[in-house]
Amino acid sequence: MKIELKRLNDAVHFECVSEEGLSIQTDGSPDVGGEGKAPRPMQLLLMSHAACSAIDVVHLLKKMRQPLLDIRVEADGERATDEVPAVFKKINLHYILTGNLDEKSVQKAIGLSVDKYCSVGAMLAKTAEITWTYEIVR
Repeated sequence: MKIELKRLNDAVHFECVSEEGLSIQTDGSPDVGGEGKAPRPMQLLLMSHAACSAIDVVHLLKKMRQPLLDIRVEADGERATDEVPAVFKKINLHYILTGNLDEKSVQKAIGLSVDKYCSVGAMLAKTAEITWTYEIVR
């Protein structure tokens, strides 16, 4: 896997481009010269965790033949305040699933994602306590 990072201004606004030519922007916080033009790297990491897990959950529920109509994930991360680097110490993923879904299937799918399949979460679990909650909207 390769990406290329290109600077977009004379501060810390960057564009990251994947091997496939897909791109996303990132910017630093104001205290390091960021201008609020894009999510910060740690926000992107939290977004990646939510997306990685949501992909797993969608895939697993499909295999379980569950009629998932929609999924949203709200991620809340707490970072160390007295350390450098300021890594995540706690992360909660709250899944909001829409459809006539079996509760045990939802719990199993989310549990498998968080505990086994999500690569981003596996890396973050080295420093953060990861918890999850969910709700089903029928």
